[in-house]
Amino acid sequence: MKHIFRKGQSSDQPTFILLHGTGGDESDLFPLALRLNPNYNMLGVKGNVDENGMTRFFKRHGEGQYDWKDLEERGTELYEFLQAAAKEYDFDLENAILVGFSNGTNIAINLLLREETKFAKALLFAGLYPTHIDHVKDLSGTDIYFSMGTHDPIVPVSESERLIDLFQRSGANVTTHWTQSHGITEESLNEAVKVVNEQ
Repeated sequence: MKHIFRKGQSSDQPTFILLHGTGGDESDLFPLALRLNPNYNMLGVKGNVDENGMTRFFKRHGEGQYDWKDLEERGTELYEFLQAAAKEYDFDLENAILVGFSNGTNIAINLLLREETKFAKALLFAGLYPTHIDHVKDLSGTDIYFSMGTHDPIVPVSESERLIDLFQRSGANVTTHWTQSHGITEESLNEAVKVVNEQ
C-alpha cells in the first residue's frame, strides 16, 4: 500500500499508524501526529479504494451503508501490510497507536476487533460502525480515545454511543470527548495528546 514512514527519536518509540478520511491521503494526518508526540515513529497509509476520485479504505453503497464484505477484505489487506511494514521499518506493532479520522477510524475499528490483532492505543475521530456486534474480544489494557460530534451530520449520537458501549464491553480503557460536528477540533486534539502521553 502507498505509505510514508517517518522514523522517531529511537527505534523503541511507539509508532502512530495514520489512517485518513475519505478523499485524504497518506500525508494527511502527519501534522496531527506531530502535535500528539513528535518523537514517535509515524506511518501514514493511503487507502486503496477510489470512490469518484476520492480515496477510501473500503467500499460503501452510500453514506453510512458499508460494503461489509469489502471492509473485511480490506481490513485483512491493511493488517497484512502493517505486519510487513513493522518488519521492514523495525517497529513493534503491539506498541503501535492507531490514529484515524472518519473513514480511517472505521477501518481502525475493524483492525481493533480482529481476534489476531493487538495494539497499544487508538485515537479515533468521527467514527461510524453501524452494525451490532454481540461478541467482542478482550481489549483489557488497550486505551481507546473517541472524539465524537453531538451534531455530526454523518454520525448520529446513537451510533457514537453504540461504539462507546462496544469498546466498554471489550474491557478497553475508553475515554470520550464530545465536540460539535464531524471534524478534529483543537480541544479534541488536546485531549488526545493527554491519552497518548499517559504511561
